[in-house]
Amino acid sequence: MSKRNFILLIIVLVVAVVVILGFLYFRQGTTSPEDTNQGTNFVSTFNPFGNGTTSPGGTTSPADVSGYQPPAQGANIKLKKVSSMPVAGFGVLVKERLKDVPIVPITTEDGTPPKTVVTPPLTEFAPALRYVDRITGNIYQTFADKIEERRFSTTVIPKIYEAYFGNKGESVVMRYLKTDGKTIETFVGSLPKEYLGADTTPDNEIKGSFLPEDIKDVSISLDASSIFYLFNIGDNTVGTTLNLSNNKKAQIFDSPFTEWSSWWPNNKMITLTTKPSSGVPGYMYAIDLNSKNLSKIFGGINGFTTLASPSGKLVLYGNNNLSLSVYHTDTNVPNLLGVRTLPEKCVWGKKNNVVYCAVPKIIDVGQYPDAWYQGEVSFGDRFWKIDIEDGNATMVADPTTINAREEIDGIKLALDEGENYLFFINKKDSFLWELELK
Repeated sequence: MSKRNFILLIIVLVVAVVVILGFLYFRQGTTSPEDTNQGTNFVSTFNPFGNGTTSPGGTTSPADVSGYQPPAQGANIKLKKVSSMPVAGFGVLVKERLKDVPIVPITTEDGTPPKTVVTPPLTEFAPALRYVDRITGNIYQTFADKIEERRFSTTVIPKIYEAYFGNKGESVVMRYLKTDGKTIETFVGSLPKEYLGADTTPDNEIKGSFLPEDIKDVSISLDASSIFYLFNIGDNTVGTTLNLSNNKKAQIFDSPFTEWSSWWPNNKMITLTTKPSSGVPGYMYAIDLNSKNLSKIFGGINGFTTLASPSGKLVLYGNNNLSLSVYHTDTNVPNLLGVRTLPEKCVWGKKNNVVYCAVPKIIDVGQYPDAWYQGEVSFGDRFWKIDIEDGNATMVADPTTINAREEIDGIKLALDEGENYLFFINKKDSFLWELELK
């Protein structure tokens, strides 16, 4: 080949390459409707093993025997937002109220104008809620079946972090940080009584007193008549009970170990579980309220969290994989429930045979429960009813199918006395919700 022809061949090849590259360059600015690669992470685009955002084995869910179907458009919505503001905590109580009595017209035989007969006022008892505005510390209340939010108090305690109600809703415990941003204050207040048929005022003042500073943990008794709290004295942790009716205190616990989470399931025992971490074995103990003795229940489980039943014979517990199990304290036998969630996202039924749980649909890879406690991850939950005796599970609600704009990470679950309602707080924004169960 002559030198001239060789140079022409080189020029043709260069022009061809430039044309092809130019075509590809301008073509990539147009995305076809089928294109699903979003963003510019080229490593993840070509990674055949995925992006590592799902947990090993996927999310374990119980066998759904409910036949649950999303409600039809326009159907009666049983999942409702109760509060109009973020709340620090709530209490469930039973309140008496007047029934709506119709006025019945009566026509007389002689043709005289009809008279009216009004029956004496009738009353009924209904589940109600009281809750604390997280920003102002004001208390609000409503009935569960007729959500009509009314302010109950005007006492201002800004930035409440935790709140508990006891003594049939007539006592409140509020916890918040002092202005130094470090010291924990715990205020115990008494609420004025409400009288049936009397005019109510939203300007009630909450009067009370303060407990020792820097209380590390608080739990309330099953009947809500007392609280148990832990605080440090020197190098030791002290546990004290407080009767909310008469303010009587009693020290029942003392330990050189300072990291505890408490739970008061019945009037015979208080459970203490070492605070959990993914890589640290945890243990559960129980204080006998009669003898004041401390006994070990079980443990040695990483990421260990617990929730004892009202009888104290069953314990829901989780591990660092968020696998939920139930432990039988009388036989020392554990049973896996086939659900991945945390015990503190559950509540026991009063007969100890069922639990209601907020169960995440997807659990990303992470160090649990640390990542959830620290707010590094947030869940989108469905609500399940699990029968402890036969292991059957029923999905009672999927919030994303009921309220498409709401994703709920449920915490602080509670039931009313008749177990007709499930109440909870959405950890994402601290709003109070209710789910009608029947």
